[in-house]
Amino acid sequence: MTARTRSSHAVVEERRKAVLRYVAEHGDTRIDDLAEHFDVSLMTMHRDLDDLAGRHLLRKERGRAVAFPALTMEMATRFRESSALMAKNALCAAAADRIRAGTTVLMDDSTTLFPLVPVLGRLEQLHVVTNSVGLAQRLGSETGVAVTLLGGRYHGDFNSCTGPAVTRALSQMHADLALMSATAILEGRLFHPMNDYVEVKLAMLGSAKHALLLADHSKFGKTATYAYGTVADYQAVITDTGTPEAELAAMRDMGVPVETVAPEEQPPS
Repeated sequence: MTARTRSSHAVVEERRKAVLRYVAEHGDTRIDDLAEHFDVSLMTMHRDLDDLAGRHLLRKERGRAVAFPALTMEMATRFRESSALMAKNALCAAAADRIRAGTTVLMDDSTTLFPLVPVLGRLEQLHVVTNSVGLAQRLGSETGVAVTLLGGRYHGDFNSCTGPAVTRALSQMHADLALMSATAILEGRLFHPMNDYVEVKLAMLGSAKHALLLADHSKFGKTATYAYGTVADYQAVITDTGTPEAELAAMRDMGVPVETVAPEEQPPS
């Protein structure tokens, strides 16, 4: 019974993910059209849309589902984890040899960084400080890594914390390296849809001796509500070969070393 229940939940979540993508692509969609397209009852579609609207991933109006900007969908952890996996694996493999044993590393809540967990687990006396509950959970079973989880206001859909408690704790730390990603990058400028997360990223940059930005090609050519500096705040940028040449040139014009890597199927080892 339990296994069937879990399977049912997984099927529902996959359908809701597909519904969200469909609405994001079409912008404004009639609910009865969605029910017909996904071959479910109108009541089931209303439940799906109520769930997605409750997570602030779309807006439900009378008889219609309305998309937020596509970046909103990218933000939700449960939908980000499975995207661009081959590119994320390649970015983390390229970053792996820049992390040293015995150091303190700040890591933001970017799912881009998740493939680094096995690498970090093989390093001795490593201290990771993060606001990501998901990352802390993954690192918790790695015996060589001490993990500090920055607590504050918890955001369930992003499975991470923000707020003054997080930024205050970061202001009292000194780290050797910050590993971070970005939601949107345009011509070397960085953007995020939520100011709370901007504050955490800026605090991490201020507390680290060096910082490295990992961003796959899907993050480029986009903007969001809050701008928070440029790639020049980082010692280097690692991206994949799918990133447009114009975006690569803009970053290099800022004097930032940019490494491009080909996507790979397996996580770094």
